Amino acid sequence: MIELGKIQKLEIKRYTSVGVYLNVKGSSDENKSDVLLPKRQIPKEAKVGDEIEVFIYRDSEDRMIATTSKPKIALGEIGFLRVVEITKIGAFLDWGLEKDLFLPFREQIYKVQKGKKYLVGVYIDKSDRLCATMKIKDFLQNDPPYKENDRVKGMIYSINEDIGAFVAVDNKYDGLIPMRELYGVYRAGDEVDVRIIKVKENGKLDLTIKETPHIQIEEDAEKVLKRLEDNQGVLSLNDESSPEDIKKELHMSKTAFKKSVGKLLKEKKIQFTKNGIRIK
Repeated sequence: MIELGKIQKLEIKRYTSVGVYLNVKGSSDENKSDVLLPKRQIPKEAKVGDEIEVFIYRDSEDRMIATTSKPKIALGEIGFLRVVEITKIGAFLDWGLEKDLFLPFREQIYKVQKGKKYLVGVYIDKSDRLCATMKIKDFLQNDPPYKENDRVKGMIYSINEDIGAFVAVDNKYDGLIPMRELYGVYRAGDEVDVRIIKVKENGKLDLTIKETPHIQIEEDAEKVLKRLEDNQGVLSLNDESSPEDIKKELHMSKTAFKKSVGKLLKEKKIQFTKNGIRIK
């Protein structure tokens, strides 16, 4: 069976003036489901009976066609592709073939821009055409090779304000930064450097943008000290401040703030005031 969107080996069944027709080796339904490999792509000295590795997609007239060119991503795969055109019905992406890959508006999770690359997957739509989607969750794998505290990179592909930021780790594995671990301003499409805090039984990853605890306290203390220096040496924050005020001012949790302040007090770098803290 000839499979749309996949790289496969097919046998040369016959030559014509426009190219050769291919099908699965040993198939008997000659002419009915043969697919054309254009003349310019026929390997030198190829003959009837030879098998050729090709990719199957649809041409501009929606006919199944073969090519010896390899796409940047095939059916069921994900990767970064560049937008080459934006139209009234969606965007078109360069995936290494003559006909660009269509990204419908309904498959875009945010507005794309011409010339930029986006992480997408390839699927077959209801009209039996290959298309791209930015909704890649179902494309991600759940058999990661990582362990707790490994540092990895990924891209945020979706954000749920009640749950957290969903991340494609190494553009391949499914991960989540829970809201309690997400500080700062992030949006879908952002690349992040994260630490694995748990590998779940189902293979999904819990992530954090924080370092390991002792390193994180060091970084948070530096952040507090830098903010003090930028604010004339004082901050109107202390143990009684609300978590919301601390997060707004420093992009960290109240617990992290208290630990970093404790470290700075111990090192005699700051002191409490009536309304907050100041550099000593």
